[in-house]
Amino acid sequence: MEIRKAEFITSMPAYTDFPGRGLKQIAVVGKSNVGKSSLINRLCNRKALARTSATPGKTRLINAFLLNDAFHLIDLPGYGYAKVDKQEKARWGAMMQAYFQQSEELCHVLTLVDIRHEPTQDDVQMNTFLRQTGIPFTVVATKADKISRGARLKQLAPICRALLVQPWQVICFSSEDGTGRDQVLTVMEDALAASEPNG
Repeated sequence: MEIRKAEFITSMPAYTDFPGRGLKQIAVVGKSNVGKSSLINRLCNRKALARTSATPGKTRLINAFLLNDAFHLIDLPGYGYAKVDKQEKARWGAMMQAYFQQSEELCHVLTLVDIRHEPTQDDVQMNTFLRQTGIPFTVVATKADKISRGARLKQLAPICRALLVQPWQVICFSSEDGTGRDQVLTVMEDALAASEPNG
């Protein structure tokens, strides 16, 4: 798959109807500052399609993007940011839960973790939730350019243990140099094809 066209559709404080809803969806989840916006920009070869910030917790809304006029990429709020109060965390949790319950069009989730760090409890909970609800997902280890190619396998070991996946099931990704971009696009293409009635 190649992303030929990408446009921002809307930001929502809660999952609701939006222009074009009904197309298949692929969601992007991960803790604050893991690189969701950077991944979306790199996939679409656009520098500022998704707004990036050095400040964690910037994405507090559900953002919808239309790709190739064919499907929606849903950028979900980053979780696990320590500097927000309990009420805000609860609101985020409710927003995420409502999305997963209501989105009948969702066919795959890209769950992002930072390759340099062990998954957090929030990462583990998200993966457990996806597993229990039967939502297909792929683990994407971001910021792969920050460590040497030789160190990646070693860094993947604790990620695989925590998230119960095999090393070959994890995509090492870098928004800086494009590592893993083609693999992520292939996963998205296969997920969309598999969700078709005859897929």
